Amino acid sequence: MAQDRTRKLVVTGVMGAIAILLGVTHWGFIPWFGGVSLTIMHVPVIIGAVLEGPLVGIGIGLIFGIFSMIQAVVAPNSPADTWFTNPLLAVLPRLFIGPMAYLAWKALQRFPVVGLIAAGIVGSLTNTILVLGVIGLMGLLPWVVLGGIVVSNGFLEAAASALITLVVVAAWRQIRIGKKQGADL
Repeated sequence: MAQDRTRKLVVTGVMGAIAILLGVTHWGFIPWFGGVSLTIMHVPVIIGAVLEGPLVGIGIGLIFGIFSMIQAVVAPNSPADTWFTNPLLAVLPRLFIGPMAYLAWKALQRFPVVGLIAAGIVGSLTNTILVLGVIGLMGLLPWVVLGGIVVSNGFLEAAASALITLVVVAAWRQIRIGKKQGADL
């Protein structure tokens, strides 16, 4: 029992640190057309939730959200970044990424490859929809623009999250993907 709590705490800390590293180094932002970036900052939240459960996902999501808020204050990259100084936008949506990804994984874990892909997609779309939803509810951007962002960025981010989640968790848990398994992935 104590080992289980220790493992969950370690996974939370390591995945939270990876989320921060992705933000500080900007490795968590994949350059895309028109100066827009696809983010994979939420992937550690998804992976942590799949590996250790929804509470770990909430913990990593909290770290991700707080870092996002601090980053918006300390080193904003655009005027829109200042919106993320509000915890309702920076933190609250990120708390739901892990639990939603975990629910997708649990529902499909009998089919591990499908379950991991679904967890990556659901976790990513949870982040996209909730963050953009809060932006819309706050009246910061028109809903039409937000819908365009979901189409232009959200689906690609979901695909990237699904692939990364699949490869990392399958390697960690020794899940076979085709003829590859474990470190061979």
